[in-house]
Amino acid sequence: MKMKDMFPSNYLKADDLQGQAVRVKIANVRQDDFGGGEGLKNVLLFQGKSRGLVLNKTNANTIANGYGDETDNWTGLPLELFATETMFQGKMTPCIRLRIPVNGQQAAPATAPATAPATATGAVAPMTESEIPF
Repeated sequence: MKMKDMFPSNYLKADDLQGQAVRVKIANVRQDDFGGGEGLKNVLLFQGKSRGLVLNKTNANTIANGYGDETDNWTGLPLELFATETMFQGKMTPCIRLRIPVNGQQAAPATAPATAPATATGAVAPMTESEIPF
């Protein structure tokens, strides 16, 4: 049994995306109390999905730059989630980043996962709603 099955989470992790760009629509942003001194954190929820994404400043700024800084106005707007890495406490760590689709089309990722289906332009096609694993 995998650890993630033993201890399921309400929040997305990079490996949940299975190396794919995932297109979603924003449901809303809520604050969850993480306790243990961590306090309240903003969580981005998606339409039709059971798990949310803990919203860090980088991802929040990406959305705000594309859709404005009023989170109440983000409902129903599309996003693409993708896994990458970031420096955390001196080492590279998997993370989820997001991007605003351009004119309903996916922006080409910096590096395409080897198993992802490619479009005619070479961009990795995002998963459809029924393929999304969360």
